[in-house]
Amino acid sequence: QVQLVESGGGLVQPGGSLRLSCAASGFTLSNFRMYWVRQAPGKELEWVSFIEANSHSSYYAISVKGRFIIYRDNPSNTLYLQMNTLKSEDTAVYYCAKDHPSGSKGKGTLVTVSS
Repeated sequence: QVQLVESGGGLVQPGGSLRLSCAASGFTLSNFRMYWVRQAPGKELEWVSFIEANSHSSYYAISVKGRFIIYRDNPSNTLYLQMNTLKSEDTAVYYCAKDHPSGSKGKGTLVTVSS
């Protein structure tokens, strides 16, 4: 059974950093394209970044390129999102998703960027 558990969110000041984690079980994370997506209050789901299956190739939305880094740790079957230089507009619930932005997700982790 596919299970994804996101963690690492919290309150951070503008310009700060956070690292999100997504612990996967029930499948081998590295064999699938994995996404980070987010949903801000009152807005639609937005893909943030993805990493290709069996590859280190990664892609980023223009809004986060140069500030966020996606990577995974294969032994622990965990996906990460390092978020730097955070802005208020990054405030959202962040989810990891399998295969597709609308794929299997966990319950998400809330990131609030505010002074």
